[in-house]
Amino acid sequence: MKDAQDRVIYVGKAVNLRSRAGSYFTAAAAEERRTAELVKEIADIDFIATDSEVDALLLEARLIKDVQPRFNSDLKDDKTFPYLQITTNEDFPRVEFTRKPLDKGVKLYGPFTSAKKLRGTMTILQRIFRFRNCTLDIEESDERWRWFRPCLLASINQCTAPCNLRISKEDYREDIRRLRMFLDGKKATLLKEMQEQMLEASKALLFEKAARLRDEIKALESLNLRGNLSDHVQPEAFYVDPKRGLNGLKKVFGLPEVPRVIEGMDIAHLQGGETVASLVQFIDGLPFKHGYKRYKIRTVEGIDDFASMREVVSRRFRRLQQEGERFPDILLIDGGKGQLSAVMGAFQALEIEPPFVISLAKQEEEVFVPGEAESRKLSRHSFGLRLLQSVRDEAHRFAQAYHHLLRRKSTFE
Repeated sequence: MKDAQDRVIYVGKAVNLRSRAGSYFTAAAAEERRTAELVKEIADIDFIATDSEVDALLLEARLIKDVQPRFNSDLKDDKTFPYLQITTNEDFPRVEFTRKPLDKGVKLYGPFTSAKKLRGTMTILQRIFRFRNCTLDIEESDERWRWFRPCLLASINQCTAPCNLRISKEDYREDIRRLRMFLDGKKATLLKEMQEQMLEASKALLFEKAARLRDEIKALESLNLRGNLSDHVQPEAFYVDPKRGLNGLKKVFGLPEVPRVIEGMDIAHLQGGETVASLVQFIDGLPFKHGYKRYKIRTVEGIDDFASMREVVSRRFRRLQQEGERFPDILLIDGGKGQLSAVMGAFQALEIEPPFVISLAKQEEEVFVPGEAESRKLSRHSFGLRLLQSVRDEAHRFAQAYHHLLRRKSTFE
């Protein structure tokens, strides 16, 4: 929006330009002081079309920073605007969401007007450029990192796992360079460069590198098909800070001690018929793969998640009891109140005193606790909820992996 002297006084973005621009000239808008003062000075409205909502968000931030329109400054509340921050003084630079940017050793992008959409953008870009967003201090020369257990983002192919030295410093920095080109608005140049690199890799018979470049190019080209940025917001799973996550769970649920062992369960269906289940184990907030187990459901006909969950819980805890093994400190069930009731019914039928059992419903991220009619809603940015989400998501991934394994076996047979 420009004033009579052709100066830019406000920069915004909209999926529907007619609707957004028109909203400033309604009777309701005229009653809002800030909007009324802006409208008095609008002499012209111009626009720039972008390929996607991601491009629009980044362009809005660049324009606000460069032009510094007078009425955009009025958007500030008691919080500072969020920034996307890339460290520049590390072997493996981090990409972070921050409201308190550093003065040195970083490249900043922003400020952004929407924290939620910035988080969604970072999630999308991480799927393409596979950068890390953890707080680890990783040095390529320190061989101890080869024994570090990577986070869940590595398992779902959203991070190249420099924490396990699975990628060289040079290759990782090349990914960061491409990310910065995109953030600087050089998408067309970047795509052209990547296509040339893909062809060179193919000619050199480096097919794995060529395939990765091909997938990144496709992902960048399809950014405009990715829908609403708010749908892509996810917790930074991992690095959650396991210690703070466990302390948070102790405080929120009033546990007598900080929990050490958390087990998560999930159910998956094989082609609408055969049902399987997964059990994952986290010790001190980190995945313990040796404690993972998978089950074929034996006693349930058709699709019945409640009955399937009862069977898995019965088999798991009957065996722990018989072998004199320790129960987990927390048992986390993927689902809502119905799944939780089914699990508590299983413990009652077994006449076993259960551990602390909760369920986590995915859509609203509600936590259900036995004996409580209403769900609990933890802060979406709390370390405790992030840890529970990580356990839940890992249980889901492990169940789906078993499901796909059996489906392939069934297909070959």
